[in-house]
Amino acid sequence: MPKALLSVVLGDTPAVRGAVVDGLLRLSLRPVLLAVTIEARDAGYPVVQRFLSGAGAPAGETSLSATGDPVVILRQDLFHLRRLGAAHIVLALPEDIDALPFLIELWRARVASGSLGDHFAAAGVTVGVDPASFTVDIGCVHRGVRLWSGGDRGEPLTPAEVAVRRVEAADALVVPAPADGTDDGRVSETVALAAHLNAHARLVALGPGGELPDELARPLPSGTEERWRARWEPVAVPRAGRDADGGMTSVLWRARRPLHPERLADALPEVMWRVVRGSGHLWLCSRPDAVVTWRSAGGHLELKEADRWLEPADTDAWEAASPQRRTLASWFWDDYVGERRNEITLTGPGLDPEAIHRALNAALLTDAELSLGREGWTAVPDPLLGDVDLR
Repeated sequence: MPKALLSVVLGDTPAVRGAVVDGLLRLSLRPVLLAVTIEARDAGYPVVQRFLSGAGAPAGETSLSATGDPVVILRQDLFHLRRLGAAHIVLALPEDIDALPFLIELWRARVASGSLGDHFAAAGVTVGVDPASFTVDIGCVHRGVRLWSGGDRGEPLTPAEVAVRRVEAADALVVPAPADGTDDGRVSETVALAAHLNAHARLVALGPGGELPDELARPLPSGTEERWRARWEPVAVPRAGRDADGGMTSVLWRARRPLHPERLADALPEVMWRVVRGSGHLWLCSRPDAVVTWRSAGGHLELKEADRWLEPADTDAWEAASPQRRTLASWFWDDYVGERRNEITLTGPGLDPEAIHRALNAALLTDAELSLGREGWTAVPDPLLGDVDLR
């Protein structure tokens, strides 16, 4: 039996998500819609509600509700629909999903049932972006939102971080065109920022008729799960720096010696000036074995010890890493420091690359500080991940 096609849809508002779903459903002869909401409870598993609709769905339309792990429930739904002969399923996920870790867990092979990839070809993640909502969310950093990333809800994230993660998870970004044909600046700004945040995604303008290109209902190249994993890992291929585009600029900074945490803390006001999104990883001298991730959205910055640097003799860590992580480590390997390096990308309107590079380079250890070795490095006060909580 040939594999069924699975399209995943998200959106920052119910209206734009619905418009994308409608557009995708029109691209197939007998599509099935599996729309999901997840209702958290005070304790235990959430209530996962699903709505099935389409010519290939049981009884035409079905509303289902179950309490349990959302990933397990959706896997069962998808396998059931495949057994019924569904050829194209559009999976519409709610706004409170952290797309990449959720999909990695959904796709992961189980001993009993195997992987979704054995039965489905991924058409990718299509994300609807409402310019008005995105513009508001990207500046909101004063409250917390918890997303489902698999079987549980993660730590609180700012609405700005949620909005950016959704864009970065997309294989296609659909931005509705203004109904009256005029642009107050939000549409062009949203498109320009999205192009910097996710250069590999296809940008699609959704016109009044709601038509989407046929390519959005075709399988992506094989290796979807590996690409998701690679993009989610703490050490990943950085977003390439771009010249000014639509008023936005992306700056890529790399360095091959550790950072002094006190000087980095002092440099943050200049480095973060006008930055809308920052991502990457750091090598701090105070934590020489730790991969410290840099994530900022809007005016909020989170530095977090997220992983360990790969070591030559740590076979288990190498096997657990994605193929892309292992390839990157081989490319950047140094006989003395291994894969350790700093690599961050900053995006915002009118950034000054020279000023950012100058501020970050000044925070690197000097030759004299390098000569102190690990014992001297770890004695350096760390206001970033020490007693001071930047969150």
